[in-house]
Amino acid sequence: MKKYSLLFLIAGIGILILITQKVILPLVNDVVKSDAFLVDSNDQGSQFPISNTMSDLAFTHCNTYIKSELGSDSSVTFSEKPLKAWSLGNYQYVVNAEINITSGSNTATKKYACRITYENGDDLEGSNDFSNWSIIGIDGI
Repeated sequence: MKKYSLLFLIAGIGILILITQKVILPLVNDVVKSDAFLVDSNDQGSQFPISNTMSDLAFTHCNTYIKSELGSDSSVTFSEKPLKAWSLGNYQYVVNAEINITSGSNTATKKYACRITYENGDDLEGSNDFSNWSIIGIDGI
């Protein structure tokens, strides 16, 4: 039985490779080619940093959220504009900025990243209202 175990191992690996190439990868390619994950939106994502009205609002709303989370124990000073902001598409943004936090006699400058989504899609009338935005996550604070 021991001399056949290596043969079974090699045959098993060969079968797994064939199943992956002939069954799983074509199925994955069909799903990727389909419109299953397509979101029709006027906001297109970009891999390059952007600066527009919506990214500025995302920055402002992230700062509002951070201020409310830190509470009155700390004094917070935000920069005038973000270091960088990216649109992920479909009104989702990542904002990278600096913040000065003073707590007691300690002052710290920190960089943070905030991921935020505007919930009303292409209807931009309510973009100034913080309740129409959702904070997905903040890192660095």
